[in-house]
Amino acid sequence: MIDIKIFEFNFVAVNTYLLYDETKESVLIDCGCMNQNEEQTLSDFIEHNNLQLKRLLCTHLHYDHIVGNAFIHHRYGLEPEAHHADVELLPSARTQMRFMNVFQFSMPDDINITKYLNENDKICFGNSELTIRHVPGHSPGSLAFYNQRDGFVLTGDALFDDSIGRTDLWGGDYDILMASIKDKLLTLPDETVVYPGHGPSTTIIDEKRFNPFLH
Repeated sequence: MIDIKIFEFNFVAVNTYLLYDETKESVLIDCGCMNQNEEQTLSDFIEHNNLQLKRLLCTHLHYDHIVGNAFIHHRYGLEPEAHHADVELLPSARTQMRFMNVFQFSMPDDINITKYLNENDKICFGNSELTIRHVPGHSPGSLAFYNQRDGFVLTGDALFDDSIGRTDLWGGDYDILMASIKDKLLTLPDETVVYPGHGPSTTIIDEKRFNPFLH
């Protein structure tokens, strides 16, 4: 069974997810730590639980979700992995932060992404597995990570509790996002727990019933 540790990092309150199982192998998804205290919080948890961090995964490449990638790269030697569409079509984290007037925070190193993730790829760690679903719309390369055995999906900024991702940033497209949600997420079992990029968790059935954007 997969344990999920959720960290809320940086001033945009990004959900950073650390997944691990009984083997102590783990994967990190959307590393949003932006200062030394947040970096310490993350590394302390990894070390105190004797976890072996195997992969650094990105649901998408907006700066608030990748601002901690440089720390993980330098500390653990891992290269971030993402969909090629975001690599090709989105500006760097530094450029995004300048565009968004985020000057009060130190600029992260831009770590090149050379490992690409695609639809139906399997992410294996320990005795566990995640399946990738490509859910473009919030960004061209947005991904969701689904675990059928334990019944959960990490949706990045595609789907939230009673909301959906914004589509006014680089490469965003409302119609494409709605199609992604309906075809790739709402087709999951109703009881599937949804862990979004920001805010509280929800379930597929609750979003079908109550999300005002889906009616």
